[in-house]
Amino acid sequence: MTLKQMEAFYWACTLGSFEIAAERLHVTQSSLSKRIAELEAALGKPLFDRSGKRAVMTAAGELLLEHARRMLELQETIRLEFASDRDQLGGTTRFGISELSASTWFPKFVQRLYAEHPRLSLEPQVGVGRALELRVTRGELDFAVIAGPAVHEAVASQPIASVDYSWMASPSLFRRGTVLTAEQIGSHVVISGQIDSGATHVFNDWIALHGVKLRRVLACNSSTTITGLTVAGVGISYLPLHHVRPLVDRDLLVPLSSDPPAPTQMQFSFIWRRDDRRPLIQLLKRMVLEEVDFSIPNKLWTALPADQAGGLRQSVR
Repeated sequence: MTLKQMEAFYWACTLGSFEIAAERLHVTQSSLSKRIAELEAALGKPLFDRSGKRAVMTAAGELLLEHARRMLELQETIRLEFASDRDQLGGTTRFGISELSASTWFPKFVQRLYAEHPRLSLEPQVGVGRALELRVTRGELDFAVIAGPAVHEAVASQPIASVDYSWMASPSLFRRGTVLTAEQIGSHVVISGQIDSGATHVFNDWIALHGVKLRRVLACNSSTTITGLTVAGVGISYLPLHHVRPLVDRDLLVPLSSDPPAPTQMQFSFIWRRDDRRPLIQLLKRMVLEEVDFSIPNKLWTALPADQAGGLRQSVR
């Protein structure tokens, strides 16, 4: 038997799918099935019952699973301990981030990873919280950084940062410092993220708690688009304060408070599968904790020349 065979068996069991396991290991499904068949031949026992629509672990498979887990963990530990500092990580890691992460701390994180681990290939997936968590649960992603904690019992989460949020509007709608009433919020278009966004869950909970009646909601899966619509005066939105600070400084957006007060902070978490105990995940979590900084403003907005700032409001109309 070989470690590649054990790896194929372990991920097929853990992810519950030969297809997803093959994608994770960057092999074809037929190659993965062949490795498992070779392992069964070496052990002299079937590890999966293939008589139904889905392959199900046999008693022998359940007995082998914990041994396979320990073997792969030991392999990863040996690889990390004996590799050089600059070359200790290799292969490919798939992970999920939000659009907010992608435009704040993520570029610096990538630069550091490439500098310290040049053999590591990255496949970031930009999405929203619950969709990313589902992909972590399925094993399609190694980890994700999402708004709020994980809700699935198979997923572990660790808080990594809190982000300041504020109501935002175009100065054509409200003056700076306006305190929005529930009636004012309800009478304007509220531009928000989609329902599977962690930030939208918090916002919707606040709406329900205070019985705020919304006239119209414009739901969008792009924070850049939400910001652009807000700048254009289409409606009001609830945005990360530091992220849009350049637009506030150029009087393209004005921060607002509300009565009743809306939540002013959003917790972000690093999430991963509880049964994924690879040292790789712990190392990447540590690096994310060291680099995460949601206060970094969007560099595209920061780089916008002052004489073009006024044109931004017109260009998004």
